[in-house]
Amino acid sequence: MDDWLIYRGVGAPDPARLDRLPPPPPWRVFTGDPLPGEPPPIDSSSTRRLGARVGAPPTQDGEVLHLVNAALYLRRPLLVTGEPGSGKSTLAHSLAYELGLGRVLPWPVVSRTELKDGLYTYDAIGRLQDAQLAEREHRTPDDIGRYIKLGPLGTALLPTVRPRVLLIDELDKSDIDLPNDLLNVVEEGEFALPELERLADRPGQDTVHVLTDDGRRVPVRGGRIRCRAFPVIVMTSNGERDFPAPLLRRCIHLHLDPPRDERLAAMVQAHFGAGADEHNLDLINRFTSDGAEGELRPTDQLLNAIYLTQYAVRTEPGRREEIADLLIRPLDTRHR
Repeated sequence: MDDWLIYRGVGAPDPARLDRLPPPPPWRVFTGDPLPGEPPPIDSSSTRRLGARVGAPPTQDGEVLHLVNAALYLRRPLLVTGEPGSGKSTLAHSLAYELGLGRVLPWPVVSRTELKDGLYTYDAIGRLQDAQLAEREHRTPDDIGRYIKLGPLGTALLPTVRPRVLLIDELDKSDIDLPNDLLNVVEEGEFALPELERLADRPGQDTVHVLTDDGRRVPVRGGRIRCRAFPVIVMTSNGERDFPAPLLRRCIHLHLDPPRDERLAAMVQAHFGAGADEHNLDLINRFTSDGAEGELRPTDQLLNAIYLTQYAVRTEPGRREEIADLLIRPLDTRHR
């Protein structure tokens, strides 16, 4: 194993390795005032994807590890492409788990997603209604921070000492503007909240506490958020569209092939325990060898078949292959 690797894909937590990461290149230094506090621990979203990784074989090959670590060293986003089920989003959860970076900040992208959705939301109507109620009750209106919530991207850019992991999932499903809109934020590592900037020169309102995507309140000074440790950003794409060259220039591009051989064995062991790959070798071989070239078979199908046939064998041993065939089928309707 290369000694320079920070993330090794071994499936076991080793947060101390991040302390070995050298300072960023001069052109990727960010100067946000340090924000104390630890991130929330990984949640069920990570445990569902990762399974019981401890003791499983490594889940990534050498090229993948080198590119992932290049992104860590250079403080650049990862653009991860590959077929559905190839482990693109799981990579973000694996990074957070192994390096002790806490809960992954998920930002699922759809056709209506805008940059501001990822940065923050401001409930202007709620603030107006509460102000009117406060006036009728002759009390001081609530602070503006009660009506601002940082999105996953905004939370990832907070000036934490250790980076957060941000998963921008299925970026290729966005409209044409979002990839371009991301450029400045990814390059500069900061953004403004105009609603707070307008208050920054008023006495006592330079610092406002807002809600994060994690559900805690943090101070924002001067109406701007500027990162300190650039977040570990994993942007995934199913390859349904091309991205603008300026965005590609700012990213490390990684293509994940569907898991096979050691990667597939590691995945099966992580979810079903040591030796599970050998006990289900017939299903694994069927999953990897049956069918024509170009058929789409996500690994979820294999995991579903292994799980269900465990119970089918217990009750009706002769139906194992029949049930496996029903579940391990191409998703492309032309092959049905």
